[in-house]
Amino acid sequence: MYNGRLMAQEGRIALITGASRGLGKAMALALATSGARLALVGRDTEALSAVADEARALGAEAEPFRADIVDEQQVLQLERDVSARFGPVEILVNNAGINIRKYCVDYTLDEWNSVLHTNLTSVFLMCRAFVPHMKNRGWGRIINIASIMGHISFPQRTIYSATKAGVLGFTRSLALELAQENINVVAISPGPFATEMTVPIMNDPQRNEEFMSRTPQRRWGRPEELGKLVVFLCSDDASFITGSDVLVDGGWCAQ
Repeated sequence: MYNGRLMAQEGRIALITGASRGLGKAMALALATSGARLALVGRDTEALSAVADEARALGAEAEPFRADIVDEQQVLQLERDVSARFGPVEILVNNAGINIRKYCVDYTLDEWNSVLHTNLTSVFLMCRAFVPHMKNRGWGRIINIASIMGHISFPQRTIYSATKAGVLGFTRSLALELAQENINVVAISPGPFATEMTVPIMNDPQRNEEFMSRTPQRRWGRPEELGKLVVFLCSDDASFITGSDVLVDGGWCAQ
């Protein structure tokens, strides 16, 4: 039987961006059950604090940190604040992301840059800030949340698909840079998951059927399923997995 605590490293310091809700929250709570100490990062302080309370109820040490991770100076300050509170970060989950659904010709440059910086530039800034922690410790795990939209796409997803494909390329290259440092870098590409953001689709019979018709398993993914995968990928049981992308999509991209 799965036992997250057996597969994780007790006391490892894990930082999760976009941790206030949805998949970020699920991954944070899964790491909490595995014995990790959590730095929860986002812009919604109230929601982050609620997640921290849930993690503490599971027996984990957890602290919310408000930061806009597209801002270089705020990332540098975050690195200092997390280091002062916990010490060197050993697990980094780059989860924060946004999407603006428009046809390419209708995007403003500001909208394009907003998605680009949140989904891709932030991954670079966070890795640049926290990889030195892992090098100093001689151990690290970086999980970059991509999307099936980095493999396939729909109309009105030009910038989102571009950024998620960029996350996949970034993951492969960084994994090669760090392959001999005992630091693994892995991407996860989720498909349709049941989160706050997808409730409107799930509650709309026509739109729900459109999604389910493309999903061979005919169901939405459960956020806790992604959480358990992250716990495994951050464990020593996954020490030979790096530079990979794990599709978690109910068979969508197998078609």
